[in-house]
Amino acid sequence: MEYRPESKNYGDLIPIVKLTGKGTNQIDNTIFRIKDLHGKWILVTIDSAEQCDEACKKKLYLMRQVRMVQGKEKHRIERLWLINDDTKPSEELLKEYEGTYFVSAKDSELLELIETKESQTKHIYLVDPIGNLMMRFPENVDGTKMGHDLKRLLHVSQIEH
Repeated sequence: MEYRPESKNYGDLIPIVKLTGKGTNQIDNTIFRIKDLHGKWILVTIDSAEQCDEACKKKLYLMRQVRMVQGKEKHRIERLWLINDDTKPSEELLKEYEGTYFVSAKDSELLELIETKESQTKHIYLVDPIGNLMMRFPENVDGTKMGHDLKRLLHVSQIEH
């Protein structure tokens, strides 16, 4: 009989990958590098801007809400949408999810480092404050449980910014 301790986290810990690469920030047309956000926890979604369907919009919504419920700790969290096509998000999405980094990453190393193209649009990912992709949340994520994971990580994290 094999003993497995019960996991306390909702998201799946994945093999750690140091994210590198760059993309174009769609808000101000500047170069974005993941290292620009070092010191912050980053919630990441990957989707097409041209075909941002209900699942895409739900992930953007949950990332915003999960950040907000962290209260005074929310400044330690950033939101990043890696756009996997050549389309700019609609003005409606840009306005509704203000504060999110909208980054065109179609040909970026960033996307190559995150799982397979087939699975990367199904999840919200978490990057730690030193730039390591380290967790993914289940498809059809429960925002409350995702928020609890993030709260716990913020509490135990030794990196303050």
